Amino acid sequence: MQVKCTICDKVEEIEHYSLQAKRLRNRRKNMHLCEPCYDRIEKNTKKRLSTGKFKLYKETKKVDDFL
Repeated sequence: MQVKCTICDKVEEIEHYSLQAKRLRNRRKNMHLCEPCYDRIEKNTKKRLSTGKFKLYKETKKVDDFL
């Protein structure tokens, strides 16, 4: 399956039956990032987290007592 990086428009080939390919087919909002773009975003996010002025908000799930 051919996929295109949403940042640099690089076309890559991934296995047709891989989990990532299934997620891209079934959930159209998911995007594919090539390895260099993914590493660059990860590095920059960690750098911003280390400054102390950037907060990464994580989703908090409520626990239902009735279930």
